[in-house]
Amino acid sequence: MPYLGTQPNDVKKNTGLYTPSEILQLTKDGSWGGSLELIAEQTVSGVANLSMTSIKENVYDTHLLEVIGYNPVSSDRLGMQFFESGTRESASVYQYSYYYGYYAGSYGENKSTGDDHIKICPDEGTASTDTSSSYCYIYNAGNSSKYTFTSQQMVGTDFIRYGGGSLPQASTVDGIYLFGDDSGSNFSLTAKLYGVKQWVT
Repeated sequence: MPYLGTQPNDVKKNTGLYTPSEILQLTKDGSWGGSLELIAEQTVSGVANLSMTSIKENVYDTHLLEVIGYNPVSSDRLGMQFFESGTRESASVYQYSYYYGYYAGSYGENKSTGDDHIKICPDEGTASTDTSSSYCYIYNAGNSSKYTFTSQQMVGTDFIRYGGGSLPQASTVDGIYLFGDDSGSNFSLTAKLYGVKQWVT
């Protein structure tokens, strides 16, 4: 933390003012709140699922999952489940609520209080140009005394969706599992997982 004054009398903390050079240095050091650390990146093609099982849940209480170019082999959507202490939770315990917009002009809400996944990419067809992408913030993954919940935005060829979901049981979430949640189709995509650095005062 930078201090005000001239050494050795620089005893008052500078709690609100940083010079551009200080910000750059703190970002380089990985100490600037809001900075991202790339934890994992996977590019896959023609797979049935994708797992990320080293997510640094003991370091970050907020993660950012970015999905780029989801393209299924047959028409499908992309769903997400969590690993709890190494075991994938696949029961109908997830909750979500999304608002959607369809290119033909319809709008509405999708919601569930008991599904086996959280939606992460909207419906896509099979053409190579039929792709969707999303970003999803994941909160409290490593805190065994709190629920893990998400907020996300998705955009696809025909749909946009935004909303959030939760795994409403206190547990340590230490992994992420992506799969075709409708027809179980194989898919291609790039997934990037980041840890979000917190402000330190």
